[in-house]
Amino acid sequence: MPAKTLFITGASSGIGAATARAARRAGWNVGLFARSEDKLKALTQELGDRSLALPGDATSLDDQNQALAMLKHTYGRVDAAFANAGMGVRNAGTEQGDPEEWQRLVQLNILGLLYTAKAAIPHLRPRKGHMLMTGSAAGRVHIPGSVYGASKWFVHGFAGNLAEEMKEWGGRCTVVAPGMVNTGFFDEAKPDKLQPEDVAEAVMFALAAKPRNDVREVFLMPTD
Repeated sequence: MPAKTLFITGASSGIGAATARAARRAGWNVGLFARSEDKLKALTQELGDRSLALPGDATSLDDQNQALAMLKHTYGRVDAAFANAGMGVRNAGTEQGDPEEWQRLVQLNILGLLYTAKAAIPHLRPRKGHMLMTGSAAGRVHIPGSVYGASKWFVHGFAGNLAEEMKEWGGRCTVVAPGMVNTGFFDEAKPDKLQPEDVAEAVMFALAAKPRNDVREVFLMPTD
């Protein structure tokens, strides 16, 4: 049976790169989409010839459409897509928040994710494929004035709605919602928190679920 193929946004580092490594270990082809072409090339050299660097901007629907078309052309199929690209804000809260920063956040965390779904679904439908999204524990609680948290509330709400839409043709949608993860998202290392590999394991758990099992959400929290 031909290997399945996974498209990953925000693939150049952190959760995206860890998921690419986990998927390759599990025998998947991987399409690595991010803005950093140099990091993508380095990762494809590490992962080998079943990985494809797809430089592009997640806030561009055209870039994502072109990347997915190239991935399909290369491997003949796209079975799953992981909308992982996202950003936080440096100026927390509403009163002290930066509207220009909000605009960039909405463009990536909300529109970028919508573009991934829009671009991927035509490829996923023939495969009864799987859409995955990076949510957050911040999308499950109320944090004073958190615009970032509100963007993740959107992810959780949209993932549930998309799951209902995709089940009409046998597709599945999963939101993977971690608490604090030790990634470049933070200025200082968080070695006692979740690691990107933990989130990657959750993604692979959802992808490996039997067809009868529609894993809608995987919620991870650091044990401390």
